[in-house]
Amino acid sequence: MTQIEKYKAFILSLPPGRLSKEQLFVHELLLYEQQHMSIYYVPYEYVNTQAKLMIIGITPGFTQMELAIRCAREDLLSGVPADQIDQRAKKLASFAGSMRKNLIEMLDQIGLPAVLGIEGSRLLFEERRDLLHTTSAVRYPVFQHGKNYTGHSPPILKSPVLSGYAERILLPELLAVNDALVIPLGKAVSEVVQAFAEKGWLSKERCLFDMPHPSGANGHRKKQFEQHRADMQQQVYQWFSR
Repeated sequence: MTQIEKYKAFILSLPPGRLSKEQLFVHELLLYEQQHMSIYYVPYEYVNTQAKLMIIGITPGFTQMELAIRCAREDLLSGVPADQIDQRAKKLASFAGSMRKNLIEMLDQIGLPAVLGIEGSRLLFEERRDLLHTTSAVRYPVFQHGKNYTGHSPPILKSPVLSGYAERILLPELLAVNDALVIPLGKAVSEVVQAFAEKGWLSKERCLFDMPHPSGANGHRKKQFEQHRADMQQQVYQWFSR
């Protein structure tokens, strides 16, 4: 269910080209603000219930927010139907930048292309987007002191606001995309999904809990990945062989 109509007038008022924080960190897009934390709208409400793979990040960062809003503006000007705008924005912006490259490399190395019958994991973000659902522990961009929230200060589960977003939005997504292998990226997201599983809301069998976050800022990413790669390969094979 898209909310694009609610934000349509403001998005159309934005100028063409790249958008700055000053243009997007505005009251018209603000969903929540308290002390140093702010949460903003982004057109990310599309859910691919037929996906075979579900990848969960922490929260969209500014790069993803800017791309998604810019994509939505162009689509609104071009007359793209409202029910397609979120889907197109998410396809363009999800894990955009170096994160997507790092993520694709890891997905290839745990054997996903073979079990999904595709040439490489990059196709999940291109022609075979039908196989993939991307989302975040907190669907909407979260910023602290104007910088991307990293999932740790505070931890999502220790914040009533952030954990509330996860329960109200992420949990229903997990239940709706019920045939997908779930890959939470990094410790902060894994903790949220594990908490759902411990409450009996989700099967642990469908979750790969050891995938490191693909951010370039995660200096331990490669070491963490190598430690768990064999186990993840086995779990991928078992899930898709069931």
